[in-house]
Amino acid sequence: MQIKANDPKLKSWVEVPPGSDFPIQNLPFGVFKTRYLSPVAGVAIGNYVLDLVYLHENGFLDGLGLPAGVFNQRYLNDFIALGRKKTRAVRERISELLQHDNDELRDHAAAREIALIPVTEVQMLLPVRVPNYTDFYSSLEHASNVGSMFRDPNNPLLPNWRHLPVAYHGRASSIVVSGTPVRRPQAQIKMPDASAPVFSASKKLDFELEMAFVVCSETRLGQPVTVTEAEEHIFGLILFNDWSARDIQQWEYVPLGPFLSKNFASTVSPWIVTLDALEPFRTKGPEQKPEVLPYLKAEGNKNFDIQLEVILQIPGGISAVVSRTNFRYMYWSMAQQLAHHTVNGCNLQVGDLMASGTISGSDPGSYGSLLELTWNGTRPIRLPNGEERTFLKDGDTVIFRAYAEKDGVRIGFGECKGEIVSEKTKV
Repeated sequence: MQIKANDPKLKSWVEVPPGSDFPIQNLPFGVFKTRYLSPVAGVAIGNYVLDLVYLHENGFLDGLGLPAGVFNQRYLNDFIALGRKKTRAVRERISELLQHDNDELRDHAAAREIALIPVTEVQMLLPVRVPNYTDFYSSLEHASNVGSMFRDPNNPLLPNWRHLPVAYHGRASSIVVSGTPVRRPQAQIKMPDASAPVFSASKKLDFELEMAFVVCSETRLGQPVTVTEAEEHIFGLILFNDWSARDIQQWEYVPLGPFLSKNFASTVSPWIVTLDALEPFRTKGPEQKPEVLPYLKAEGNKNFDIQLEVILQIPGGISAVVSRTNFRYMYWSMAQQLAHHTVNGCNLQVGDLMASGTISGSDPGSYGSLLELTWNGTRPIRLPNGEERTFLKDGDTVIFRAYAEKDGVRIGFGECKGEIVSEKTKV
């Protein structure tokens, strides 16, 4: 698909620093507020946020047939519900306005001053109202690592894993935006040598490096979405940290899976990078063996070449990159995940989040969780100041970053960041 706004030759009259996540070819959508603005929709360009309410109300988006007030809302749900054709047209128009040779906004000093806000003056908010959240388990390497640790190293995958995208329904209400502190969870924990569980704060708090896609359409109960149609129901992607309390999880997960070990918090990045912006970075996914059932068969490149990294920052400002991996490794694509999610007739709602599950590569430096990086605490990570970590301590901050890069264009996601605070701290 050829999309004009993705042209790598495009330049903006807005200064975009080298290495920025937000060149004119990106234009991700989010929700922000300032000291003088209540929550409104915006687009990132360089180190600025473009106020879409101002553009809409002052005629810069005329001719697109947008509903009144669609950007003057706390969430993007009503905007993304317009469908990918309409939101693509909005992104194309914003691209036109920001191009170096377009004087409509560039030479309108008063409009430019109001509409273009330095990122240092804004507070980013949760971009969508999330009615439902599903967490998949779609990295072959991650599933194999976990299976090797806790089941059988010679046969780590359960029999269903290569036949369907395994998933569970998570808790939508505890999804928070980047920068929100994460309180250490408390629940039942049973030590290996104990005869009974105790109530305790988690001692094995972990991150999980994930991506999540945002659903942009409503479907009727009983109406499956085919793998061919699936991407028309996906607006874009965000970074997702599915915090996990491994000691709580180990005691509670049989037979129904994670509960209190996961639902205390999940952190998302504030900018939704559109599927359109990621179009140039399509790539082939891993070969699937055995052959999948017909409803999961997909034609073309359904994976995306997106580099990801995890930075662990400890008190005192010491930080280190502890993992680097790539979204292209996912065994089950987003299209397959959505098709499987709805094949039984499950209905979609605008704003639904579907997370990938932990993204791990094949070498130890590409594992997407401390559970794997430290092999359940048996191989501590050594940090630049000599400290070691097996799992997260209070005061530790985890930062996810991601970008796709090709033909001199970098499409980034910003940060997904959270600091761990004591179970005694109010957040």
